[in-house]
Amino acid sequence: MAIVTALAMLVVWFPFNALWRQQSALDSTAAQIAAIKAQDHSLTAQAKAVSTKAQAILMAREQYQLVSPGQSLIQVLPGSGGYVSANAGDPGFQPLAAPVSNAPIGEQPAPVVTHHATNGFFARLVRTLEFWH
Repeated sequence: MAIVTALAMLVVWFPFNALWRQQSALDSTAAQIAAIKAQDHSLTAQAKAVSTKAQAILMAREQYQLVSPGQSLIQVLPGSGGYVSANAGDPGFQPLAAPVSNAPIGEQPAPVVTHHATNGFFARLVRTLEFWH
């Protein structure tokens, strides 16, 4: 009786186990297909929204800053008021440096060169890193 029960369990268990794994694989594949269909629907809607020439030109101007031939692109930067932009570290937003002197270029004073008496490692290291001041 035990052998018959074991044999019946094997005959029933193996097909059900295989069917269970196959059903799980089918469910995951169906979920992937549904996600791809939703993405396809979204992309089709976007394609319809940009199907006209006017919409394509508008998108090219807004997203890619493209202009038609013969036109020029002018960007107006924000003022220096209380507004802090995300690109505050951009050197283009920094104020211009003041000139050293108002003398003509030919009459510029010669740069001051200092000679250090010590040539040790730390002295050279400090001289190398002086521009960080």
